[in-house]
Amino acid sequence: MKGTGGLLTIILLLPLLVNAQTKTATMTTAQGFTLDDCVEYAINNAVGVKNARLDQEIADAKVKETIGIGLPQIDGNASVSYAETQPRFFGQYDPNSDFFGLGNIPGIQPGDVAAAQNFFQLKGSGDASLSINQLIFNGSYIVGLQASQAYKDLAIRNYNQTEEEVILNVSKAYYNLLINKERLQLYESNIKRVDSLFSDTRAMYENGFAEKIDVDRIKVNLNNLKTERDNFIRLVDLSERLLKFQMNYPLNEDFEVAETMSTAILESEIEEGEDWDYTKRPDYQVLLANQKLQQLNIRNKYAEAMPVISAFANLGYTTQSPTFGGIFTTNSGFDEQPTVGPDKWYGYNMFGLRMSWSLFTGLQRTNQIQQEKLALLQVENSFDQLESSIEVDIQQSRINYDDARNRLEVQKENKELAQEIFEVATKKYSNGVGSNLEVIEAENSLKEADINYYNTLYEAVIAQLELKKALGLLNQQ
Repeated sequence: MKGTGGLLTIILLLPLLVNAQTKTATMTTAQGFTLDDCVEYAINNAVGVKNARLDQEIADAKVKETIGIGLPQIDGNASVSYAETQPRFFGQYDPNSDFFGLGNIPGIQPGDVAAAQNFFQLKGSGDASLSINQLIFNGSYIVGLQASQAYKDLAIRNYNQTEEEVILNVSKAYYNLLINKERLQLYESNIKRVDSLFSDTRAMYENGFAEKIDVDRIKVNLNNLKTERDNFIRLVDLSERLLKFQMNYPLNEDFEVAETMSTAILESEIEEGEDWDYTKRPDYQVLLANQKLQQLNIRNKYAEAMPVISAFANLGYTTQSPTFGGIFTTNSGFDEQPTVGPDKWYGYNMFGLRMSWSLFTGLQRTNQIQQEKLALLQVENSFDQLESSIEVDIQQSRINYDDARNRLEVQKENKELAQEIFEVATKKYSNGVGSNLEVIEAENSLKEADINYYNTLYEAVIAQLELKKALGLLNQQ
């Protein structure tokens, strides 16, 4: 069993490397961090949770953006231009109608196509206007408001699911650190115990009551314990760093835990309760939110077939000038009446109602609705799969939890028996009726029993966390 404890712990630590985060922030606690402190810090600082919280804010802004579509839309425009050469107007020449206002034109016969300038159009012009549009009725807009609220609800559900994962990962890392600290203390106790035995055996050897091989055996065992202790010191440091990663806690900041590992965390029973339902699971709530969004997608396709009614108004002022500079030197004030002389700005306005109705889309909308309905069926099929998965998850987690607790009881008894055997072997050796080899074997058995006990304790704690997650109780702690 030599080295088994270290290897198993490393294997247990590997999953904690997933989604590790870092953050340059500090938090100090005089008595150290409890599990609740670690979870609270992670929820406030973990990148995944922060991004999920930002998604909620984005969804809230999306709701306000959608509401804004139903508010008045106002656009302003202003332009000035100067046409050095005016475009010509074309028409058939008729001297009787004097179409061009030029009278008889020599060399041009009646019926010929002629081009002439518009003498009423000045070269410089300016225009300033406001365009106002107000939506009166749009079926897609009404559905869009509902969809934006559903999208916000989905962001909240995703946040809860992310938070649950953070709680689970931080809890696993926290208990892993506690276990490794306990085992490090165990190695320190073992070293003191074996070192005391080594000193006694060496004294007995120097007085001729023991052989050198007895001293060497204990020395080898003591050296192995010190080597394993040094490995565990590094492993505890790694466990602490992994917990900091999960919390997004600064790696170079001091960190202490305030609790110790105890079977007390396993004493309370986990009951499903008569009122338990699937909606306690965050992933089920996310699926419900997606179902609602898909239903609204179908309603939106139907709403697109309805007419869109809006009101509009255009208000503005316009002017013309024979020169470009004249546009900017018009008389101050505005005049609604045509005048002769200095340039002026003249107002205009127009308002009305507009209705647009997509009467036929080549059956595109019909097929789009069919696609959305099929997508809804896929979501509804996912409910059956998720419910079955949840049932299996709960049953498997419950079995693992009960099995881990049973094995923990066995390992606890083995640990106590190994401790008694070691004490008996030590007394027998001290009284000269036992062998040195028997003491070493008893010490190795005790070390192995301790390793098995703490590994099983960690597995039981993790099984408890997994069961709470399966029942949707982890976020409620």
